[in-house]
Amino acid sequence: MKNDKKTIRAWAMFDWANSSYNLVITSTIFPAYYVAITRTNGDKVTFFGKEFINTALSSYTLAVAYLIMVILLPILSSIADYRGNKKRYMQFFTYLGSLACAGLFFFKLDTLEYGMICFALAAIGYIGGVMFNNSYLPEIATVDNQDSVSAKGFAYGYVGSVILQIICFIVVLKPELFGISDPYLPPRISFLLVGLWWVGFSQIPFKVLHSGAPNVNETNVNVFKKGFQELGKVWNQLKEMNYLKRFLLAFFFYSMGVQTIMLAAAGFGEKVLKLGTSKLIAIILLIQLVAIPGALLMSLLAKKVGNIKVLMLVVIIWIGVCFSAYFIENEYQFYALACIVGLVMGGIQSISRSTYSKLIPLNAPDTASFFSFYDVTEKLAIVIGLFSFAFIETLTGSMRISALSLSGFFVAGLLVLSSILFLKDKTSVKLIIE
Repeated sequence: MKNDKKTIRAWAMFDWANSSYNLVITSTIFPAYYVAITRTNGDKVTFFGKEFINTALSSYTLAVAYLIMVILLPILSSIADYRGNKKRYMQFFTYLGSLACAGLFFFKLDTLEYGMICFALAAIGYIGGVMFNNSYLPEIATVDNQDSVSAKGFAYGYVGSVILQIICFIVVLKPELFGISDPYLPPRISFLLVGLWWVGFSQIPFKVLHSGAPNVNETNVNVFKKGFQELGKVWNQLKEMNYLKRFLLAFFFYSMGVQTIMLAAAGFGEKVLKLGTSKLIAIILLIQLVAIPGALLMSLLAKKVGNIKVLMLVVIIWIGVCFSAYFIENEYQFYALACIVGLVMGGIQSISRSTYSKLIPLNAPDTASFFSFYDVTEKLAIVIGLFSFAFIETLTGSMRISALSLSGFFVAGLLVLSSILFLKDKTSVKLIIE
């Protein structure tokens, strides 16, 4: 039954559970810990006998994890739709990611290879779990409620991640309260806490969400072959859905900018403005907190003027963020910019997910396969966006120019979004335009 409050709350709790990974592991404590333990040899590390710059190795590791999932997700989601067992895949990736985070408790400089493998597995677990959770959205909410339900999921995620982040910061910044004298132990305790938080709160959606129903009743079928057939079926459907194709293209372009800014913000503040760890922590928390009302506000606006127009407005604001980053000079300007980023970060992620959900055919049995295209689009955008940002910085020696160049991706996304308003088949897109 759609719009059931208990089911929606349980679904949103998955965001509560796994968002701590995104904040602690990819944005704050893990990057700081990793750089600290790998500074002993001029920022150079040896990974399976090959020498890398420490930060380059972590970027490569994350990129490989994303690329693996770009390849696997369409196949796995097609199989899940065919077999009707997408909750099992959601559970598998959750347990993989949470165990990998907990495994980082044992990560030290002399176990670098082990640590990087856990870092990659944690990313793979996060990506896979999010995709299968997203695919439930059109099944648990009617079209008119998908914006607010999507926003609730992101709001839960931001609140949950901030709560655990504060707990971890207390452990890291005040270790004497717990009788800890080893400066490297508190971050590793944080990684363990992320794993426990992730797997613990995930039991709520696992208990409530249905497993899914198989598309067919055939037996003795090669599921991998059938998986590719299901994938081909969805691809053929996409080719006939001009509005959905255009939205995916727009999403691809503006996600290059959004995801890159989110991942590079802390590095920009440290390298360009030399803010220091404590101020960066405050800024990251500020972004997360502002993102909560941002997601809810964009949901309300979408009801009044339509999803596409709201996304266009948000993308225009992101273009302004890129230009502001080029001219920014002090920490107070950075705090102000962080507030704007937080506001539009929550909005663009929430409305993008619900817009895509609305564009999927009503009662489609293969929602996991459709959402795999959505997630693959985003993951490819992340890889290309980060590579472009790093390449331009290497070429120009300036992160400001890299930030400014991201505006090009947003402009391309804005143009494609605006083209949706001029589609002839207005009935197909009425729910996201009006």
